[in-house]
Amino acid sequence: MIRHLKSSYRRMRLGTRLALGLGVLALVVFAVVGTALTTYMRDYLSNQLDDQLKLAQLAQSKSIADHGTLQGKKYYRWYYAVYDVRGGDAELRRPEDPGDLPKDVDDFTALARAQITSPDELLHTDHLKGAGTYRLRACEVEPGVVLVSAAPMDDIEETVRRLITIQAVTFVLALAALVFFGRRMLRRGLQPLSDMAYTANGIASHDLTESASRLPLRADGRDGGQEVEELRTAFNTMLEHIDDSLAVRAEAEQRLRRFVADASHELRTPLMSVRGYADLFQYAAANAPEERDKHLARLRAEAARMGVLLDDLLLLARLDAAEVEAPLRASEADLVELVEQAADAFRVSHPDHPLTVAPGPGFLKLCLDPQRIRQVLDNLLTNAAVHTPAGTKVSVAVSVAHGTARVQVADAGPGIPPGDRERVFDRFYRVDKARSRDRGGSGLGLAVARSLIRAHSGEIELSSGPGATEFTVTIPLAVDRAREAAAGR
Repeated sequence: MIRHLKSSYRRMRLGTRLALGLGVLALVVFAVVGTALTTYMRDYLSNQLDDQLKLAQLAQSKSIADHGTLQGKKYYRWYYAVYDVRGGDAELRRPEDPGDLPKDVDDFTALARAQITSPDELLHTDHLKGAGTYRLRACEVEPGVVLVSAAPMDDIEETVRRLITIQAVTFVLALAALVFFGRRMLRRGLQPLSDMAYTANGIASHDLTESASRLPLRADGRDGGQEVEELRTAFNTMLEHIDDSLAVRAEAEQRLRRFVADASHELRTPLMSVRGYADLFQYAAANAPEERDKHLARLRAEAARMGVLLDDLLLLARLDAAEVEAPLRASEADLVELVEQAADAFRVSHPDHPLTVAPGPGFLKLCLDPQRIRQVLDNLLTNAAVHTPAGTKVSVAVSVAHGTARVQVADAGPGIPPGDRERVFDRFYRVDKARSRDRGGSGLGLAVARSLIRAHSGEIELSSGPGATEFTVTIPLAVDRAREAAAGR
């Protein structure tokens, strides 16, 4: 039974449970208040009856002293007994009226005997046989004479019973009204929580596996007080964080799919070329040696190209997982010297693009990976040569500004269309879709460059327009020592 009640209580809604709890608390309060009020009323009426007995005995004591018996006005249903106690025992005097005594006077006699040795008046409550409950009072009228009076307590008991009945009815009605209206008020106050539960259920039924999932629901409203408003704000903030996480996940999945598709496409071409040249080499085995050498050179070129592509992909993967494995070998190097070395290599490999190195600081010592920074510089300079016609001027400059080292690589080529500027750093992205891979590359150069610079806590920015394209590399002068330690210094 108790287990069933507990199970039923747990299945109740929060508003109902709070209303019942409030009702139980109110019932306890009503019981305490009712008991205190009833006790106070009983004591108050008893004290009044005691005072009435005292006043009556004061008037009756004079009649006993004058006439030896009780005469004069008597109260209805009251009892009176006069005892002589001179001999040490209580002897009942004959009453003036037989109706002054009850059928059983043992309680009167016992109280009279007790009064012999008591300096004060005695009060006692007894149940008289055939008469009911009475309040008895004994007092010494004169030496050797004791008066015992008894007043019925029926009126007091009736009054107390009525008071208890009124309290019970009133408390039951008040309790029912409290539970009923309290339940409605609690339901209204908890409505914002029900709305948030409804919102949560709607979110739970939403398909979060979609690539562009966004939670369409929010907890609205302004009711419920400050606590509910704080909960609503926290709930909506959590949903915003979930939305952001879903957006990041969707973007990552989209990039991953695009990356896998582009990588498969890029690797498929050299692999097919390698297989084709291998077949040609096999069929040309009996041909002239120069034919075989030609096919073998093509085979090696495609294999080397595929190796470079795989190296770039591996480097990007390691840079993406830099928190686990830092791909940098940091050491103190002169950035100006690295720029000059890259410029010399560019002049040799691209003599058709005049290169200018702008004046700058004589040296600039930084803690960086010189091979990776040199790779970035080579990528930017090669990019300027590949995507501009012969004779286009290229310039490189080194400077220091706002606590960072800056390297600017600019060319006077046709520029990058506005629609492509936001994506030039994406992997496998080419501005000129029709450009051959032999000239245009795999589309990983700028992506590798940006990832390497970000691994150095720097950034690459692009500004381009008709007749001018400029890449700006910024590297902080203050190096994070924790990054140096992670790099294996």
